[in-house]
Amino acid sequence: MSNQPLIIRRKKKANHGHHGGAWKIAFADFMTALMALFLVLWVLSNASKKDKEAIAEYFSTPLLVAVSKGDRNSSSNSAIPGGGPQPRFSEGERTRSTARPQRLSGEERRHLEALQQRLENLVSRDPQFEELKQQIRIELSPEGLRVQLLDTDKRPMFELGSANVAPYLRKLLKTFAPVLNELPNRIQISGHTDSHPYPGGEAGYSNWDLSADRAKASRQELVAGGLDSDKLLRVSGMSDRIRFHGAGPYDAANRRIEIIVLDSRIAEKILSQDEYGTEPATIDPQQTPSP
Repeated sequence: MSNQPLIIRRKKKANHGHHGGAWKIAFADFMTALMALFLVLWVLSNASKKDKEAIAEYFSTPLLVAVSKGDRNSSSNSAIPGGGPQPRFSEGERTRSTARPQRLSGEERRHLEALQQRLENLVSRDPQFEELKQQIRIELSPEGLRVQLLDTDKRPMFELGSANVAPYLRKLLKTFAPVLNELPNRIQISGHTDSHPYPGGEAGYSNWDLSADRAKASRQELVAGGLDSDKLLRVSGMSDRIRFHGAGPYDAANRRIEIIVLDSRIAEKILSQDEYGTEPATIDPQQTPSP
């Protein structure tokens, strides 16, 4: 037996440096952010509609307007001012302010909300309107209180392709008329259609004529129901130019009558200003040339 030496190799363990626990800090930050997210979602789920609108308004406010504490609705939606001869001043936003009217004042809003409640109560209390509830939309807008009366394929508000008012729409308009008289606010009515063309095309009787005729027919029913005709400011036909929110070009909801109880400031602007927001030209009688 040989006397060969026994060699034992021992592997040395490498001592790694201490990581410092940085991953724990990152994980803690992640969990904090996750908790904050769930807390925000919980608060939003319990918030009222007005609170959600206020939150949406806050996040849609441009940085420049927020810093200067300006009115978001009277300014551009961009942080870069412009749109007029003096971009650095409020005159530079003139066109924008007329396109996006200021929000309703507190007192005006309360009056319109009360009117909205009365109209909704009329619909809910009358059993004859039970089937029409899904076709009636009453909501506040920057222009005032908007009442939209929508068609469906099964229950149109007018006879197909005509301005003949359906009996249930006639009753609904005559029911609304006395309530609309309760406020002094001016009223505008607009008719809307879908994009199905008439056989004669735009040269003949078209959706422009149909929407205008339906708006006029609605005006007649409101006046017959007791609406003061002096309250009417504008009656117009819009054809298919403005679709109902979320509707396709041929959807029945596009065929609708829209009644807006106008905010008093909007009515004054319509009466006193042109579309560019400038005052109408006045003529000095002393400078008018004689014929």
